[in-house]
Amino acid sequence: MSDNPVAPTITSMPNLTLQRSQGNDTLVFTGTPVDPGFQASANYYLEACASGTSFADPIQLVSSTQADELKISVGDMNTILIKKFPTDQTSSIDFRIRSVLVVDAGTGAPGTSLNPFAYSSETETADVALYGLPRLDLIGSGMDQKIESALGDGKYTGFVKLDVANPFTLKDPDTNTTYGANGSKLVVDGSAITVPSDPGSGWYNMTANINDLSYELNPYMIGLIGDATPNGWSAPDSKMNYNAQTGLWSITLDLVVGTVKFRLNDDWGNGINLGLGDDTHPGYSLDNLWNDGGSQNIPITEAGNYTITLSIGSSKYSATITKN
Repeated sequence: MSDNPVAPTITSMPNLTLQRSQGNDTLVFTGTPVDPGFQASANYYLEACASGTSFADPIQLVSSTQADELKISVGDMNTILIKKFPTDQTSSIDFRIRSVLVVDAGTGAPGTSLNPFAYSSETETADVALYGLPRLDLIGSGMDQKIESALGDGKYTGFVKLDVANPFTLKDPDTNTTYGANGSKLVVDGSAITVPSDPGSGWYNMTANINDLSYELNPYMIGLIGDATPNGWSAPDSKMNYNAQTGLWSITLDLVVGTVKFRLNDDWGNGINLGLGDDTHPGYSLDNLWNDGGSQNIPITEAGNYTITLSIGSSKYSATITKN
């Protein structure tokens, strides 16, 4: 075996502007094999990571017994990478070919299956544009936002922040179709959709169905209330903002010593009334909030500026309260 084995190399990479319409196309990364100084069999792995992170958290894209052509479909690559990188954006991503060489079936010595030789190519960096789920972009809403179709069936939904001063339209970037509204119906190239004055500006759960051209805007304003908050136990609550990337609601505000709870749309009767458990409902905490009118308030023991997050799952609610 050579004292200086030659690592594999990446000799060419494909265009990595990924598009949904090309999901079945094949991407080909070409390379050269490892040369340990003798005729060897090796396994090769095409790996990726965020640029500059030195593969501390590598993502495996392809495995093969050959390094000359490592193939993956556009759709498969997009599906793997969007677990770590944002959609509908361009990210800088590092790639490498890692070879794993086993020279013997023994147990423990260098080069054996429990302790194989591994060699990696030099890093190649590329700008990668990833696509998300089928979406409708809100045009004119005052910020970049969208609603998505999880099943790709023409039914879209999502949390959107709306302003009564900013009527908006919905645009399908795949078909270049723009939808406005006429009453409760969507209309191709129709008038802008207006935000209802009651309850007014804030977060909404929007649904749109381009099959029957229907849509709904349902207010979904998560707020913090309590004698520790600026408005005490009176509405309006201190409203939280939603982060679609993390799935968390959050707010930063000044609190005084007292207690808080979470509720929806400035009302106790809208299905979200979050606090701590009690003797009747033990085991509930910030990591697992109790959703009921009888839940205990959450104590704030020191005045100051706080950042609060809230996760609303299908059956579990959790929060963090951090003093800044």
